[in-house]
Amino acid sequence: MKEAQMKKFRAILEDRRKALIHQAKKTLESDMVLSPDDRFDEVDQASSEYMQAFSFRLRGREKFLMDKIQLALRKIDEGTYGTCEECEEMIALKRLQARPEAPLCIQCKEAQEKEEAVYAEE
Repeated sequence: MKEAQMKKFRAILEDRRKALIHQAKKTLESDMVLSPDDRFDEVDQASSEYMQAFSFRLRGREKFLMDKIQLALRKIDEGTYGTCEECEEMIALKRLQARPEAPLCIQCKEAQEKEEAVYAEE
């Protein structure tokens, strides 16, 4: 992969990381606090607690994404970015453009998803 492409992907990944950090801070500042008005009405309180739990689940998924972004940035530093972790072939540029944090080429990802589907059916 060319140096200019690596710089482009690094910038994209760093922007995504910053956006996730911003969202996490926003959650801590606003979504973790129940409004005093909601405490008096059981329905409003339940609704607020549900939305709070939903926000926490989203943040949990974002933590998983953050880990993938961190790994991709580390791979850029090591010079292994864009190489499939499974088959060690180059990941297609189109795939990296769609998912810059992708650790697998499309063929290996499809195989992984098929295997997961088999286990989900059992």
